[in-house]
Amino acid sequence: MFPRINANLDADTGSRDQPTMHFYRYHAIGNDYIVIRDADAGGPMTPALARRICHRNYGVGSDGILLHLSDASGKFALRIYNPDGSQSEKSGNGLRIFARYLWDRKLVGGAPFTVVTPAGEVTCKVMDNGRTVAVDMGTLTFDSARIPVAGPPREVLRERFTIGGNELEYSCASIGNPHCVLLRDALSEAETRALGPLIETEPRFPNRTNVQFMQVLDRRNIAIQIWERGAGFTLASGSSASAAAGVAHRLGLCDGDITVHMPGGAIRIEIDPRFAVRMTGPVTHIADGDIDAESLEGLA
Repeated sequence: MFPRINANLDADTGSRDQPTMHFYRYHAIGNDYIVIRDADAGGPMTPALARRICHRNYGVGSDGILLHLSDASGKFALRIYNPDGSQSEKSGNGLRIFARYLWDRKLVGGAPFTVVTPAGEVTCKVMDNGRTVAVDMGTLTFDSARIPVAGPPREVLRERFTIGGNELEYSCASIGNPHCVLLRDALSEAETRALGPLIETEPRFPNRTNVQFMQVLDRRNIAIQIWERGAGFTLASGSSASAAAGVAHRLGLCDGDITVHMPGGAIRIEIDPRFAVRMTGPVTHIADGDIDAESLEGLA
């Protein structure tokens, strides 16, 4: 049983004496996360606990958990949990949501501030009365050793493999987490759902990979559909948008200021000559609440 869960019942009323775990819920163009402070969790965020909380039938339901860690240095530290219980190094939509949460809690103002992720520090800025957040996501790399992709050291651009009987061209990038981008003439949710999980777990990707199917619309616009590592088909992803835009720019198909259109909505990706990425997009507050102990019973 999770350490802080308090499921004691009042003998007369049958009511629970206190809630268990407070959460804050947001979405970033359809990619929904809940934020939990580690002080409210009262113990480690285990894979089993993360899976239960993210489950859309048995838990609160979300595309992931943003765990706000206490940091004696005064920095804002973040851990990101996927619905399958695994952790992600970085999430662009997650970072925008986390920044909005900090702003809503009056922990930050309008000035840029730093968030510490497992993939390093990023700078965030909240604008438009909290509705829009810009994140300096870091610098893209196409280097196989840093993504990582198996094989000799190289930039992974316009390579080919056969997946599910389909010969596909792909390019890879990392913005702190791994991505595989496939150019398509048109996008298909059915294809994304069918091939995404096969590509995610392809042996050449030792840490698995996020997958983006990308259609170039013009020099300033691309459309993508996303199979997210540890989450599955996803309406939007900031790191996926960053990686896909970076690949489009690196291949000479797009300029450095790109609007990325996803099923959940669009965000802006700006890429400088060093392939440093700034992502700007909306965040929406949904609700705050408490997770009841009863929903977490039976966890190891």
